[in-house]
Amino acid sequence: MDKQQLREQLYRVIFGTDTKAGQRFDIFLIYAILISVLAVILTTVETLSSRYALLFFSVEWFFTALFTVEYGLRIFCSPNRRKYLFSFYGLIDLVSIIPSYLALFFTGAHYLLIIRLLRVLRVFRVLRLVRYLSEADVLMRSIRQARRKIFIFFSCVLVLSTLFGCLMYVVEGPANGFTSIPKSIYWTIVTLTTVGYGDITPHTVSGQIIATLAMLTGYSIIAIPTGIITAELAGEMQREKSLYPCPNCVKAGHDRDASFCKWCGAGLATSDSNPDSPPSTGRGG
Repeated sequence: MDKQQLREQLYRVIFGTDTKAGQRFDIFLIYAILISVLAVILTTVETLSSRYALLFFSVEWFFTALFTVEYGLRIFCSPNRRKYLFSFYGLIDLVSIIPSYLALFFTGAHYLLIIRLLRVLRVFRVLRLVRYLSEADVLMRSIRQARRKIFIFFSCVLVLSTLFGCLMYVVEGPANGFTSIPKSIYWTIVTLTTVGYGDITPHTVSGQIIATLAMLTGYSIIAIPTGIITAELAGEMQREKSLYPCPNCVKAGHDRDASFCKWCGAGLATSDSNPDSPPSTGRGG
């Protein structure tokens, strides 16, 4: 077997899912990722880390070596190495092994290995769930459509937080924990979001009145971003439906999985074979 044949065979196994070997490789990879992430999580449990420190250390470096070899093989067999190196998965594959090497110089850097969990996103490709990513596209498009409204809302909340923070700094002052305007703004944001850590609290009557107004304002505006995104999502779903006209009466508004026209009852050219493509718009016989 020459070098080119080896690269092609490795490519079918490592990057492909149309063969049993490729599917088994990806499933093994997912299990390895989950086990390595679980090991990192367990190292933060003091009773376990003190007792099994050597085991966790060995497991971490075993999987780091395994993923390093895998990353090297991906580069070796990739037909377009530059495209892979700068792709989403390529960057994630690289970042998922760097923390172990950084831990040799920076204490605690190995905890960043938790980013390996992003590699489990390959399960969509392995289990052939890519067709459901179109639903995620609808959500992302809705968020993009609402980005200006969300930015305006965020700006208004920032202005209100600054105003309330300045008022609390003037009314309460450093004596009651409001040592600076930025810290007062922090208190305002915590209060507006109804979190209320309680690390800073107003003591004067005026401060408590301002705090009450801030709380009521928080309850009043907390549902606004949800409403904005919900409205955009409803509009995006309606636009999505309009892409599926009936081939007989040419009326649109059908769901993606509809088999018959809700207007004339004719059969629809469903997208089961290609879920990401709308049916034909031509008239039937």
